[in-house]
Amino acid sequence: METFYRILVFLHIFSAIVGIGPGFVLTTITKFAKTLAQARYAHFVKLKVHVLVMIGGTMVLLTGLTMGAIKPVLFQQGWYLTSMILYLIALVLGPTLLKKHSRAVRDILEDPSLKELPAQYEESSKKLLHLEYLVNTFLFIVIVLMITKPF
Repeated sequence: METFYRILVFLHIFSAIVGIGPGFVLTTITKFAKTLAQARYAHFVKLKVHVLVMIGGTMVLLTGLTMGAIKPVLFQQGWYLTSMILYLIALVLGPTLLKKHSRAVRDILEDPSLKELPAQYEESSKKLLHLEYLVNTFLFIVIVLMITKPF
């Protein structure tokens, strides 16, 4: 069982690198787009990279819960429970608020009549960026808790 647990730890860490790591970069991809063509391409790239984030993020959750099932003492650790709560909040924000604001930005960019970025894009993009920073903050705290296990 110890070998299986070590494999889970490896998969958990690898999944975090693949799933959470790119999530920190996604905000930067679109942040510096200044023209309509740049914004469209940045959001196209962001959408493609997001697939890795979803797969890795799901694996992080599944391996973390499996490790907890194997070693139930984890569910008594404050750092583990806090990590789980923050991670679940971050996960819930994805298909709710992040999706809503992403859709608003995508709808603007999909308008074929546009010749340049409208002011509405900047406004919608900033709202999305702030939410992404919030999610990244939660995930950063989760990573710090996983490394330090302070309580």
